[in-house]
Amino acid sequence: MRVIAGKFRGLRLKSVGSTPANKSLRPTTDRVRENLFNILAGGNYGNILDGARVLDMFSGTGILGIEAISRGASHATLFEKCASTFKLIQDNIKLTNTVNEINVINTNVMHLEQCKTEPFNLVFIDPPYQKNFGKPALERALEFGWLSVGALIVWEESASPEVPKEFEWLDEKKYGKTILTFLTNP
Repeated sequence: MRVIAGKFRGLRLKSVGSTPANKSLRPTTDRVRENLFNILAGGNYGNILDGARVLDMFSGTGILGIEAISRGASHATLFEKCASTFKLIQDNIKLTNTVNEINVINTNVMHLEQCKTEPFNLVFIDPPYQKNFGKPALERALEFGWLSVGALIVWEESASPEVPKEFEWLDEKKYGKTILTFLTNP
């Protein structure tokens, strides 16, 4: 697993490993990640990466948050409930020396409480495929103040997700078995 571009371009991060919990991880592939960040940098959504406050709701390896920081985001908060994966993310944060830019929280996003920081304007949601966790997690994040007005949400799934009524569908891109759906919080 490596960072595609930005200040950490080419940096190899600590690998997922072979623990039973980590074997189930499905990190966003380099190809999908490169296309995603090219879209974000391409101007269709303004200059979204520059100074962004990023929320990664099912962070897994943490690569999306690290890539966003590498490309100009100012802060990222990552949620990961699995203890061994949480440790992997912490190791990669140390490797990139981003302890001041990335906050990783060992909790289940389905139990989010009220946001106590400035809300986030770029949100990655990559729940386990076909588990129907995305919609309730996104609704909870909205209810508890985690999303800024106008936030851009990038939802990675294996099928088009059921978009909560509070959000506006913007676009969808397919890369093999992966679908990226772009939403906004109007």
